[in-house]
Order: sequence, then structure tokens, then C-alpha cells
Amino acid sequence: MNIVVCIKQVPDTTEVRINPETGTLIRDGVPSIINPFDMYAIEEGLRLKERFGGKVTVLTMGPPQAKEALRETISLGADEAALLSDRAFAGSDTLATSYSLSRAISKLGDVDIILCGKQASDGDTAQVGPGIAECLNIPFVAFVKKIEKIENGNARVERMMEYGYDIIELPLPCVLTVVKEINEPRLPSLKGKMRARKYEPILLKAEDLDVKVERLGLTGSPTQVIKVFTPELRREGEMLDGKDPDDIALKLKVKLKEAGFAI
Repeated sequence: MNIVVCIKQVPDTTEVRINPETGTLIRDGVPSIINPFDMYAIEEGLRLKERFGGKVTVLTMGPPQAKEALRETISLGADEAALLSDRAFAGSDTLATSYSLSRAISKLGDVDIILCGKQASDGDTAQVGPGIAECLNIPFVAFVKKIEKIENGNARVERMMEYGYDIIELPLPCVLTVVKEINEPRLPSLKGKMRARKYEPILLKAEDLDVKVERLGLTGSPTQVIKVFTPELRREGEMLDGKDPDDIALKLKVKLKEAGFAI
């Protein structure tokens, strides 16, 4: 079984700061880590390899320093790691990213299962997993909390819902995005760390892939961010005095109408 796990590097901070002039994230001085949700996808890929055999390949798109994140996945037990890095990919939104990753996956050869974390902690769009499936024209299930079985060319999974879960069976190859309830990520082994130190990830550039240049980077990104800002913290309040509840309710209704609420 050939398993591909797509990961992303994200800022290692809960206090995201935004440049008020450019509207972009301030990344200076902020170290990068593997997106926390992707750690569960890596672990599930390794568990599938232990259950059914095969190979786990980790794929990411980003600058050259993303190699360190890939080496971390090697220390956890991944067999191979590939980095999609080229100036042509710069400025990609989720659509262009999905297309680029899908072409890289096709380059890697036949794949049975593609795993992703449910979303990235720095964007929260949850669009890249479904986007990859759409570009590859293969089945997809989001919010997977358990992979029950894989047999006869089909996977049976549990999809977490608000009040329970669905049981879904779909044919391979497929894309699954997983939630943190699916497993508990392992720690790297000493043997894995030693291998990771010497490992050099596979480097893929735009020219190595069968791509349409107009679908890459900024050119292939229809998403246009007009403005990004940090909302001002306002703690204004007003006490409505009175002994009669109906009178207070009337005052509240007037205040809400003045604020523009339809009553």
C-alpha cells in the first residue's frame, strides 16, 4: 500500500500578529512547526503501513527550510519525503496549492491513500484536502475519526459528525482528512533521528511536474485578500435600571433598534 501524507509548516505561536500596512502575518522571529493536525495524519499513515505494509511518503510545499519539517517526519518513521519548492509556487492560495500538490502526487506514482490533517492552524480553511481530491478526481471524506478496515480495494471509515458519526465505504485511491480523535501521535525514535540527520528530501520544482503554469502561484490563485486586520477590543456596556421587567424589556428593545437590530 502506497500512502502519501500532505503536511504544512505553520508559525509556532498562538499570538499571531498582523502587519497593519501590508495585511500579512508577521513571521519574523517566529519558529515554524508541522501543523498540529497533520501530526495525526502522519501517525495514521504509519499505523496503516504497520497494518497493511507498504510505504509512507510525506509531501509538503514551501521554502527550502521546510526540509527540516520533512526530516522530522522521517524521524517518526516515514519512508520518503518530498518538498515542492519553486518561485513559481509563491503566493499560492488553497486552489493553487491543491493543484500543485495533486500534480506532485501524480509524479510520485500510484497511490492508494492520501492523508491530510483536517485543516491548517494558520488558515483554518480546510480546503486543500478536498481540493486535492477534486484535482485528482478521486473520492474524499473529511473529519475521519477512524479507519475501520481496508479490503478488496475499498476503505471503510468513520466520519465524525456533530452528534455522532457516519460509517462510509469508498473505493481506493481516496483522500481522507483526519481529526485529532483518530489517534495519539508517537515520538521519534533514536534510530529514526539518526536516519533523519542524514536524509535529504526529494526536491520537486515546477519544471519537474506536468503542470499548467497559469494555475500556479499568484496567477493561479483567484482568492484576493482585500484587507486583513485585528479587530479592536471594545468593552462598552450600559446598565438598564428599573423595577418593572416589562419596562426594562422595552428599554432594551429601543436600544437594539437604535443599534440596527431588526426586532
